[in-house]
Amino acid sequence: MINKIRTIQMMESTLKEINKIGGIESSAIASRDGLLICSTLRDQKRAEVLVAMSATMVGAAEAASNELGNGIPETTIVESKNGKIIGYGAGPKAILLVMTRPETNLGWVLVEMKKASEKIKQVLE
Repeated sequence: MINKIRTIQMMESTLKEINKIGGIESSAIASRDGLLICSTLRDQKRAEVLVAMSATMVGAAEAASNELGNGIPETTIVESKNGKIIGYGAGPKAILLVMTRPETNLGWVLVEMKKASEKIKQVLE
């Protein structure tokens, strides 16, 4: 039980760090099958819907890319006029998700997501 609490605390800390990047509205960590691990969203139901749908989106992108012979992508991005949802693989067990404002510097976000996903992957191994 103590290890589980520490794991969640470490992941929450990782989300707090990534949320310090300008333009990020919220973030979450989900299992590959779409279950919420932790989130910075205040609304629990909204967080659960976000991770379930995002995990489906990431899984579909990975399957399509792999089927086309491009391998498994690290990043899946959905861009709309109101912002972006970015999914970044965090090892075989998790996905890091962020929601950004439309004008957010995507390069900086992706660099920081890569670092954060490595931390998450290590915590879950």
